Amino acid sequence: MNSIFSKLEWLNQLSTRLTSGFDSLGLLALRLYVSSIFIKAGWLKLKDWETTLFLFEEEYQVPILSPEIAAWAGTFGEIVFPLLLILGLLTRYAALGLFVVNVVAVYSLAEIAPAALASHITWGLAMAVLVVWGAGYLSLDKLLTRFSNKPVII
Repeated sequence: MNSIFSKLEWLNQLSTRLTSGFDSLGLLALRLYVSSIFIKAGWLKLKDWETTLFLFEEEYQVPILSPEIAAWAGTFGEIVFPLLLILGLLTRYAALGLFVVNVVAVYSLAEIAPAALASHITWGLAMAVLVVWGAGYLSLDKLLTRFSNKPVII
């Protein structure tokens, strides 16, 4: 029995050593994936602002905010937060902001198709990973940490 556990421990240590260098690449891929989805939505909103305002007045039921303010805030979030994620700058805050935009988008729809809900859940989980683990080494967050005298949480 001990030999099985020692072999499993050895395999676990080996796999950890073999994959440890890929953490930052995975986080970069996650940042680029999430950013591509939301930045396209933001640009589409800007491209046809009249339709965007119509949708926020008639389709999306954002609580508390007026439709126009909700449209501006949502579009801002869908453009600025992804740009920060692409750069890996203020990554945790950008991912958290985009997470909120994602939750509001789901909440504001009266009806959402199961496939769309599944996509939003996937994006939310991706952003949660970035909030917890940060941007990794391939980011401006890490570069700023390297040149700063004070430790910065990346």
